[in-house]
Amino acid sequence: MCEAAEKDLYAVLGSSPSASAQQLRHRYQQLALQYHPDRLAGGPSSEAESGVERFLEVDAAWRILSDRSSRRQYDLLRRERELKQDGPVDSTVHLEDLTWDQEERVHTYSCRCGGGFSVSQEEVQEEEAQRRRQGDEEEEEEEEEEEPRGVVVCCDTCSLSVCVTWS
Repeated sequence: MCEAAEKDLYAVLGSSPSASAQQLRHRYQQLALQYHPDRLAGGPSSEAESGVERFLEVDAAWRILSDRSSRRQYDLLRRERELKQDGPVDSTVHLEDLTWDQEERVHTYSCRCGGGFSVSQEEVQEEEAQRRRQGDEEEEEEEEEEEPRGVVVCCDTCSLSVCVTWS
């Protein structure tokens, strides 16, 4: 579900999060008929390939949104992404400058408001995995100067955010 969580599954189905299960099913059926590989088999190969990709994308979205439990989990992840602040970054801090809390398994940094920033080891590892995936996709392109790795983290008390970087 991680890969699917990166896309807006409701947009894939041409629907909205407020849609009922019945409305989502109806939309899925329409798109499945439109992009089904058997229906596109006689057309140009590039059109058939893109149709198959679209069909698989629609089917994957439907598999998650059709199940009440997985839809609820997806909605929570989607909401979490929406709540992450995309605004200006107050400063950049190197991961090495953060304090490691072995018990909680998080890196922490104090905010000037008295609150704090925290980055879990899982977030760092996920960012690294995502960078590797992107790197694999861009291997054919010319190598450019490597960008610093990092995540934007919001303070747990105020609206400030920092970019935590590492090499």
